[in-house]
Amino acid sequence: MWSDVKAVLFDLDGTLIDSAPDLGAAADQMRVKRGMPSLPLEAYRHMAGAGARGMLGIAFGMTPDSQGFAEMREEFFVNYERCMTERTYAFDGVPELIAALEAESLVWGVVTNKSMRFTNPLTEQMPLFNKAGAVVSGDTTAHAKPHPAPLFEAAKRINISPECCIYVGDDERDIQAGKAAGMKTVAACYGYLGSAAEISQWGADAQINSPLELLKLLGRG
Repeated sequence: MWSDVKAVLFDLDGTLIDSAPDLGAAADQMRVKRGMPSLPLEAYRHMAGAGARGMLGIAFGMTPDSQGFAEMREEFFVNYERCMTERTYAFDGVPELIAALEAESLVWGVVTNKSMRFTNPLTEQMPLFNKAGAVVSGDTTAHAKPHPAPLFEAAKRINISPECCIYVGDDERDIQAGKAAGMKTVAACYGYLGSAAEISQWGADAQINSPLELLKLLGRG
């Protein structure tokens, strides 16, 4: 379908890796510390892509406008830093997908809204990312997704024109960013998706229900 594609860029959380167990644990630790009952992972999972905002929203019903949010967010960050690779793993099929892309000499990389504070140590500790052509975080450029700036930065780093790239993500912001950057877009329907997700309304060029389905779109599977 897209045999002219030269590079594949991916969102991180909910697309390549399942980090919900560690994100949820960091927030749940805060609940238990305050004498509140623990919540199951499934309570947190769908909002894991929203990071601290999503986790604190589930754990405490907080929003960024809530009193004390900044202090609670930093406590969450510290908790997450301590545990962020304990339960995080690549989704089934992702290692095989990456191996197939590399075997076809397709460049690949990561564009995430996760801050460098977490992205760098996480990707450095997971062998999966050893050959990533670019890793762009939410604070690498002046703007985060859905702004296209991070995607343009990734394309620049791998020296491939945006129109020859596809971007794969599990959030509407990913699709918005990819389209704004002039890239083909793929919605990862196996990811977190957020609350009340209407994937058909995102406007993605394609949808996949498992990572390896991407190879079919690329004419490699």
